[in-house]
Amino acid sequence: MSHADYQTLIKLFDDCFYADYRTRLVAGDDEPLYRAASTPAADHEIVFAHGFFASALHEIAHWCIAGPARRQLEDYGYWYEPDGRDAAQQAQFEQVERKPQALEWLFSLCAGVPFQVSVDNLNGASVDRQAFTAAVQQQLVTYLTEGLPPRAERFARALAQTYQQPWPSARQLLNYQGVA
Repeated sequence: MSHADYQTLIKLFDDCFYADYRTRLVAGDDEPLYRAASTPAADHEIVFAHGFFASALHEIAHWCIAGPARRQLEDYGYWYEPDGRDAAQQAQFEQVERKPQALEWLFSLCAGVPFQVSVDNLNGASVDRQAFTAAVQQQLVTYLTEGLPPRAERFARALAQTYQQPWPSARQLLNYQGVA
């Protein structure tokens, strides 16, 4: 089984969550987007970009954090400042992205694929990628020691089982140098 096969992710997500949350993971052609159901009979959709495995993991991480009210809003009701953010906007972006990127890192470990933080600001203020990586790593250590959001843990454990990966420990992560 290919570790980068997004079809496996779609099936795994469906198996884990569809019955309880009526939410589908969908490969999109463009930018990622969360679409709340437009009618009571419709499904919610997590659309990830261009069939990219990492994009799917990232979008699932956002969904695992979003509470019930946020899951009723398109893109969870969050703003998104596109590439070209100034230093203050980038700091806000990194604060908001620390938790979902920590879960994306966990999902990547459980799927046996490389992880790299996304600063998503190529044309804006300079970014300290190393500091942001350390903040994301610390958040994941906190999750592993204090507890994961329940949907995130369910999905991560399903990934680890599917891809036959060991469950990561906080100690292992503190010594982890394998960030791509």
